[in-house]
Amino acid sequence: MADYKLEEKDSFTVLGIGTELKSHYTDYAGINKEKSDFWQAIKQDGTLDTLKSIAANDYIFTVNEAVNSKMMHYAGVMTEQSLPEADRLIQFPKGEYLVVKGEAKTSEELSNMLTGIAFGQVLPEAKDFAYVGGPNAAVEMGDRNGVLFGEMWIPVVRK
Repeated sequence: MADYKLEEKDSFTVLGIGTELKSHYTDYAGINKEKSDFWQAIKQDGTLDTLKSIAANDYIFTVNEAVNSKMMHYAGVMTEQSLPEADRLIQFPKGEYLVVKGEAKTSEELSNMLTGIAFGQVLPEAKDFAYVGGPNAAVEMGDRNGVLFGEMWIPVVRK
């Protein structure tokens, strides 16, 4: 099984700018293209830089959340400030989180790898905990010698 840990986290809030994912939830290629197009657009138009400029730390959150029966995807940061273009304050609950660590060359690779390990390996094989919904996030935490590192944070409950 992939390397992971369970970690207690206090509740926290992420300010997000997002998009609705229209592909069917089993259409991984379609979902990944939509996510990639979204990130490319917010990098090109300066939205991501604006978001980073008000961040309380260096963490960049890639958040997935179901909102009103829609699959939403956000770029977010921890901040006390607000932005007119921000779509949502995303509340992460206090409790236990599945944490998967990883490294990659790009933000997109990191997010996709962490998501794949967490949802494709760890959660399907987990015997004593489960993901029951709520926002989850790939968190880009920094870079070490040109390699990005980060973690996937998924709220879980004990079975």
